[in-house]
Order: sequence, then structure tokens, then C-alpha cells
Amino acid sequence: MFAAYAARIDRDDPLKGLELGERPAPGDRPGWTTVTVRAASLNHHDLWSLRGVGLPEGRLPMILGCDAAGVDAEGREVVVHAVIGQTGHGVGPDEPQSILTERHQGTFAEQVSVPSWNVLPKPKELSFEEAACLPTAWLTAYRMLFTNAGVRPGDSVLVQGAGGGVATAAIVLGKAAGLRMYATSRHEAKRTRAVALGAVGAFEPGARLPHRVDAVIETVGAATWSHSIKSLRPGGTLVISGATSGDRPSHAELTRIFFLELKVVGSTMGTRDELEDLLAFCAATGVRPVIDQVLPLDRAREGFERMAGGDLFGKIVLTP
Repeated sequence: MFAAYAARIDRDDPLKGLELGERPAPGDRPGWTTVTVRAASLNHHDLWSLRGVGLPEGRLPMILGCDAAGVDAEGREVVVHAVIGQTGHGVGPDEPQSILTERHQGTFAEQVSVPSWNVLPKPKELSFEEAACLPTAWLTAYRMLFTNAGVRPGDSVLVQGAGGGVATAAIVLGKAAGLRMYATSRHEAKRTRAVALGAVGAFEPGARLPHRVDAVIETVGAATWSHSIKSLRPGGTLVISGATSGDRPSHAELTRIFFLELKVVGSTMGTRDELEDLLAFCAATGVRPVIDQVLPLDRAREGFERMAGGDLFGKIVLTP
């Protein structure tokens, strides 16, 4: 079957390790099901995999891709939950928790095999392309907002780095849930898009906000860390799920954190139950993922280059 896969690890130039070509189709395995992929979406996790983060050379070649929507062996339209080993279903109780492409072949292919527990019904209201955007970036944003940030309708939230998948999802989900959303971006066009999606205001990185916020959604890391901490009200919460600009900020702001009793919460992906709730939320409210571009799988390299360059707003979707 045709696939986009990591053939080599290159920490400095990750796209050198990306190959497009034939890979073995998944075989039968008790407790697992094979999904025919109709759509899959890119995440920064795929670039990190090509750099060898979470993917040692001994597991190559590895088909990339965490997210997918498609049709299972019984002909049902399904969405794939990307976390393997979150329970013992299909893998045994000693299976370490991982995301697809770390230990098991991913979704950038004509087919993907996952434990049967890891597939959920796709709501008829969502297209395959829309559903394929949800299991990683959108699920991460959902958990950050509604599980870990502790916010309620009417609260205010700052989203750093508007344009990325998680940041875009947070703006849309927060607006739909009655939160006052603010955003930052270096690019005027992305700030304009963030407001169009529902942000009350969008600002240049580091700019003073109209008021301190109840929570910050942080995926940028070192470049925005100090601003994130300074933007919180006393007792506020910073939720972090990534560090695309680096994980070692020059100013940790420790004094401010303890003096104002701020909370810093790490967040990674989400549970199957949270994905089920997210699917239902989108179906019921009309919220839809923001899609930057849909490409056929054989043009996957274009999508990777666009994501690596940061010149996108929303998700890039691949269709086998």
C-alpha cells in the first residue's frame, strides 16, 4: 500500500528522512481492526518523529501520522483514537502508553491497524476530512481547556501562537463554550483570522492585554513563556502541551508564579472518553475544525514543508 513514512532520522533537516512509497499492508491481529483511511491530518508530532523524538532508528521504517478517519472492516465510518496502551484493550496491561508512530505504524497510508477499542463512530455531521483533524490537536485543545484549565463560561483565556492546530482549535472551542478568547501571533493576517474565528482580540507577542486572564493555552514555549506568566491573574492557570520554540525559557518567572499562586499544568493528548465528548460537541454545536489545505497523500511532502515553515492556519489534511 502507498504510504508516507520515516525512512531515516535527521535532527537538523527532518524532511530528508521522509519517503513516499509502498509499505506492507497491516495484517490480522486479535483484538485489532484495520481501518481504510479516508483522511488523515498532519501534526508537529510528525516532524518531531522525523527528528527522532519518540522514534528511535531501530523502529524504522515507520509510517507517520497520528490522526485518521475512515471505514473499519465492518463498513462503519469511524475516527481513530491515537493513544495506544491507554488501557489494556488489544495490547495487554503491560503495553507502555504511546501515540501512533512511536511504537505502531501510523495513519499516512491507505490502511492503518489499531486496537478495536481505539475506534469511535464518526458523527454523520462531520466529513472525513473534518473528523480526521480531531484526535490529536483538537483533542489536546479540548483537554487543555475543559479538563486542565478549570475555566467556566465567561472566563477569559489567552491562546499563544494563533495559527497552529492546537491554538486554532482552542479559539474555536473556547468561543463555542462561552469563553472570552484572546490570541497572539507575529503575523497580522493570522491575528485577523483569529478574530474572525471568535477571539475578542488578537495581539502581537508580548503585548499588554486589556486585562489579566484566567488561563493561558501555551504551545509555543520559550518565546512566549514570560508573557504567558505575566498575563495571568492571581491564582490563574497556565496549561502547556508543547514548546515549538524551545523548552528552556530565559526567564522562568518563578517569583511571580509562587507569589501570585499561579498554577502550571502539563497536558498531553486526551482520553478516548474526551474524544467521544469532543465529537459530540462538534456535531451538536456546528463547530468544525479549521482546515488550511487538503492534499492527496502523494503530495504529503508539500504539506510537511508548509507545516515546517509555519505558513499555515489550521490543519493540513491528507487523503489517500
